Amino acid sequence: MSIIRKAEKLSLVEKASILTEALPWLETYAGKTVVIKYGGNAMIDEDLKAAFAQDIVFMKRCGVHPVVVHGGGPQISAMLDRLGITSEFKGGLRVTSPEAMEIVRMVLVGQVGRDLVGLINRQSALAVGMSGEDGGLFTATKKLARIDGEEVDLGLVGEVSMVRTEAINGLISAGRIPVVASIAPDRHGVVHNVNADTAAAALAVALQADRMVMLTDVEGLYADWPNSTDVIKELPASELRTMLPELQSGMVPKMEACLKAVEGGLTRATVTDGRVPHALLLEVFTNAGIGTMVTQDGLVRLGSRVFPAAAGIPPEELANGEYAAEEKKS
Repeated sequence: MSIIRKAEKLSLVEKASILTEALPWLETYAGKTVVIKYGGNAMIDEDLKAAFAQDIVFMKRCGVHPVVVHGGGPQISAMLDRLGITSEFKGGLRVTSPEAMEIVRMVLVGQVGRDLVGLINRQSALAVGMSGEDGGLFTATKKLARIDGEEVDLGLVGEVSMVRTEAINGLISAGRIPVVASIAPDRHGVVHNVNADTAAAALAVALQADRMVMLTDVEGLYADWPNSTDVIKELPASELRTMLPELQSGMVPKMEACLKAVEGGLTRATVTDGRVPHALLLEVFTNAGIGTMVTQDGLVRLGSRVFPAAAGIPPEELANGEYAAEEKKS
């Protein structure tokens, strides 16, 4: 069922309630940059793909500047299997030989990126595809995994060591939606496979984005996995830092990326369930949101805004006083 048909079943009061709830969030993010990491089931389910494209265009039309960073793990695995190339993961990252890197580059830039740009442009012709190679966007350095206290070579796997934002800022200024594939050359021009989570965080920090949202295949960060499926709704960076060594390997790159984003200046970064239709709008434009939000230490969140914690000042005074005025200017 399309979003339009679902909306037709809502009463007028319900529709009005949804719009009024979204209003303060629209005011908060108008003119701000939001970096979205696109991954998980949202990349392979046709209905979820269409919903994501609608969400991105909705954000842009509301005055928000979305920047999409994508990987393509399922598609890369499928192509490697088809070609008989062995695929292995260590520490949650794909070991990438030179032979595999050719496939990674082809799939991310030539398949996944083009498909996503096409989906968005069916809604409105705003998306422009690129990769970390374009405009000198990313420079990579080789990344080693640490497993059981020992460093492990992952082949052509890199991490972003430098970001040049001119190309992205130019596209945003032109009213476009950048869609970035997570590969990057090193300083010698050798292209590396870069985890899309960490690439999104590096780009969000460099762009001084207001927030980052990461779509994945889980509800969020579980408080006591596998003993419980209770999701942590919000936690400060310092608490996440102490939890990282105990996390499942698949969640480590995602939560490390959130931590790097808020430590780099973002007020908040969220891991959210991409299996939920319109998860992006639910996370960004509703009071409850979905998933796990990581925030800077020492911040107070009041509705759609965040403020520096000030000892002895009640939240209602923060919302109405000088901090609210300063936050609104920023």
